[in-house]
Amino acid sequence: MELSTIKDAFDRVAKKQRLSSSKTQEVIDQIIREIEQALVKMHDPTLPMDQKSILTELNNKLNEMGPVNQLEGSQKELNVALSKYAKLLDKSFNPDISKAYRNIDFDIHTINQIIACHFYRLGLFDLGDCFIYEAKEPEAITQKTPFLEMYKILEAMGSRNLEPALNWASANRDCLIQNGSSLELKLHRLQFVEILQNGSRSDALKYARTYLAPFAPLHLAEIQKLMACLLWAGRLNSSPYSELLSPIHWEKLSEELTEQFCSLLGQSSESPLSVAISAGVQGLPTLLKLANVMAAKKQDWQAMKQLPVPVDLGREFQFHSIFVCPVSRDQGSEENPPMLMPCGHVLCKQSIVKLSKSSTRTFKCPYCPLEATVAQCRQLHF
Repeated sequence: MELSTIKDAFDRVAKKQRLSSSKTQEVIDQIIREIEQALVKMHDPTLPMDQKSILTELNNKLNEMGPVNQLEGSQKELNVALSKYAKLLDKSFNPDISKAYRNIDFDIHTINQIIACHFYRLGLFDLGDCFIYEAKEPEAITQKTPFLEMYKILEAMGSRNLEPALNWASANRDCLIQNGSSLELKLHRLQFVEILQNGSRSDALKYARTYLAPFAPLHLAEIQKLMACLLWAGRLNSSPYSELLSPIHWEKLSEELTEQFCSLLGQSSESPLSVAISAGVQGLPTLLKLANVMAAKKQDWQAMKQLPVPVDLGREFQFHSIFVCPVSRDQGSEENPPMLMPCGHVLCKQSIVKLSKSSTRTFKCPYCPLEATVAQCRQLHF
């Protein structure tokens, strides 16, 4: 179930609660006003009424108000909404997610490396050092140095100092170009805008001739726009180009630098630990449902080698192509990998074994006239 459904239900309960609270406060205020008026009458010597009459009148007014009846209605609506919300939570969230756990052999060394790397990627260097010490993974310390450099650059950018970032981009220019990144130009653009806003027009022009001119052949329109900004030196915030001063450019560039920095390290922009947990959270409802169904049928969840149903994850979790055998319609797996035949067509291993009568004879490709043997087929890795 989408979390938006839970949020909508919560918002309805919160609205009922606010209405109930408002109604309760209104009734209490009415009661206080009546009591205060009665007290004024009781202390007023000019009034002929005795205290008993005043209290009787107060009692009658309170009975006419019916505060309990007024509160019961709003409280009942709140209780109904709360009851529905509790049922929705029970239906949406399994209280025991350990049912989806399976006894799988994990490479503890690799897991420790991933956790240590996660801490370093977040800039939690002391925590990362503590973890690798307690996990007895001293070699993981090698992952720390590059991220120390990255965070020094990011911290400098946070102080509006682009020099470390520009030095790094210049040193890695060829790799950035291969990645199709214009990070270096964007950094110089930010520096140019800073000089233009806080320095002089001549300094900005000198900077542009030195550092922006080399990018003109590929980014002429961008350079022309920046040159037009020279007309607004010192007052860029009141110019047609004021959006160049937006802090969002610094934030986006910090994110892009992080992404490119990790890419040059051979890592994704997202922490592997974060990706694994996010994918697990997304697939958990399906696994829990499957575990419950198998338990009801008295089937062994632990003994299952392959899931009988697909676990659909978002495209952000699809890092490799998925091969489906055109003959058996089975999805490729470690036990049944895709195999390339000499003719160039691809089938799953089990299909090839069946066509070759358990690898005892040559077989004809289902899609062309060429024949092959199992020995001629090669496993593909996606």
